[in-house]
Amino acid sequence: MATPDSVPAALDVITIGRASVDLYGQQIGSRLEDIASFAKSVGGCPANIAIGTARLGLRSALLTRVGAEQMGGFIREQLQREGVSVRGITVDKERLTALVLLAVQEEGVSPMIFYRTDCADMALAPEDVDEDFIASARAVVVTGTHFSRPASDAAQRKAIRLAKANGGKVVFDIDYRPNLWGLAGHEAGFERYVKSDAVSEKLRSVLPDCDLIVGTEEEIMIASGADDVPHALKAIRALSQATIVLKRGAMGCVVYHGDDLEDGVVGKGFPIEVYNVLGAGDAFMSGFLRGWLGGESLETAATWANACGAFAVSRLLCSPEYPSWAELQHFLEQGSPHHALRKDVVLNHIHQAANRRREFPLVMALACDHRAQLEDLAKRLGADPARIGGFKLLAVKAAAWVSEGRAGYSMLLDEKHGRDAMFEFARRKLDWLGRPVELPGSRPLRFEFGQDIGSQLVEWPVDHCIKCLCFYHPDDPPALKAEQQDRLLALHEAARKVGRELLIEIIAGKHGNLEEDTVPRALQELYDLGIKPDWWKLEPQASKEAWQRIAAVIEKNDPWCRGVMLLGLEAEESALEAAFAAAASVPIVKGFAVGRTIFMDAAEKWLAGRISDEEAVADMARRFGRLTEAWLAASGRKAG
Repeated sequence: MATPDSVPAALDVITIGRASVDLYGQQIGSRLEDIASFAKSVGGCPANIAIGTARLGLRSALLTRVGAEQMGGFIREQLQREGVSVRGITVDKERLTALVLLAVQEEGVSPMIFYRTDCADMALAPEDVDEDFIASARAVVVTGTHFSRPASDAAQRKAIRLAKANGGKVVFDIDYRPNLWGLAGHEAGFERYVKSDAVSEKLRSVLPDCDLIVGTEEEIMIASGADDVPHALKAIRALSQATIVLKRGAMGCVVYHGDDLEDGVVGKGFPIEVYNVLGAGDAFMSGFLRGWLGGESLETAATWANACGAFAVSRLLCSPEYPSWAELQHFLEQGSPHHALRKDVVLNHIHQAANRRREFPLVMALACDHRAQLEDLAKRLGADPARIGGFKLLAVKAAAWVSEGRAGYSMLLDEKHGRDAMFEFARRKLDWLGRPVELPGSRPLRFEFGQDIGSQLVEWPVDHCIKCLCFYHPDDPPALKAEQQDRLLALHEAARKVGRELLIEIIAGKHGNLEEDTVPRALQELYDLGIKPDWWKLEPQASKEAWQRIAAVIEKNDPWCRGVMLLGLEAEESALEAAFAAAASVPIVKGFAVGRTIFMDAAEKWLAGRISDEEAVADMARRFGRLTEAWLAASGRKAG
């Protein structure tokens, strides 16, 4: 077996060392000089491993420093979203968070620039290493770069001593970057090997304390001081009885356990397209640790490591591309028809759904994304339509009043009249925000600000959810149905491409009979096209049985679907309460998004000048509050 028994601990693994913000060039095949835009993610070997292991189900933590600025805040927040403990992260008020600029110039060539002069993570010091924290983990991962400076070297050696004293295991990721040891210029960030007796002497001193040593051919040579792989393996074995994992890139890995250095253990390989090699080793380590710490055989651990590395090299970024446990299991069991894994829509769907930024078990939304209805109202009243934006600000204040800071209270707001309201929404820290993209009333479906929807979505905040209303009936004429399906499919593909969540609102009853099988048939038709939105927003159904049929279709086609929101259609509150009763007992229905029932009366009076701002807010808050209470009572749930 790969790892001996160990007593239960609060954490499985603590990784130690680099934590940076990676800025990846988005123009593939370009020199770094020619990159026009970048994608931001958490980077640095230990941070990547912390995220990778957390996605695979291990309880991980990171021990490092970050700056007291926005990029340090981003690292902490993203780690928390990933389920990584940030207890060991010190916020350094004197230094900046490290940055790395990277590009994929061609296969296997990725120029990078490290911005790490006196950066926060290299200031890690022994006083940052708490014994109780280290003792809480079954293993610590120390990394090569942090042995390059006296303070960080001392911090890692203290962690090693404390781990061993408390029965923990020591894992050494050699992680050799020559220019981070001052052995290459700033432009040589991608350089993998520069021989150095000084570096070898430093790293050799770490080997006797290790239980697991992981490195590429170049890395085991620098760690041992030898000039070829066979002699490097022998030199390491002379100093340590640790399990040695030799990473060989596209050839997978060989694992050496014990004194036999001729015939190592080889896991299953996965021949796939090499798109970007950066971060693949950290994904590999994550998979190996999942097996090694889980008591799996070395062969299984190596297979999981190879598979995780395959995911990483077939995608652009580092940690955001690492697989979840569900994604890894699907790949191991069913494989992929694609040589380029990033083109596998099934794996991509699991990846997107399993790694969402947060969960929303309850959504009670005040929907104030209406445009045409409020414009018509303003015109009828002779009011300036520019005032609509001010009214939407009041709607946000009403929703915030009801929420009282609790989770579950959300909104729908639009770009046309609600831009200031969206800023207010963010300040009020309400829960979930959806934004419409459809041209109001369009049938066939059209998008509001142009049909190239993807270029619009790039500008949206990452946590804003796309909402698209489509008047769709399964008995629509074939030509109309095909045109609407094409629009929805294009929107779905754009949402996945830019990493935004998607809510599709289907209203069938306005253009045909609404039977118990109408909406289930509509959803099945869209699922058959490969459209799998994160959310559905659906009109009230006549019975609990109708909702159960809808739930069955969703669960059959997409068990990763977040759920359904019930829409209002300007129904009376009593009618909505009856609709809540029919829907609330079906688990897939997570809440509601209701608008005109809540705000239309206040809008008319406010635009006409008959009530004040305060009165409008109070009126909407009363109505929204009653509906939220009705939903909570019907569903038996509690607001956060």
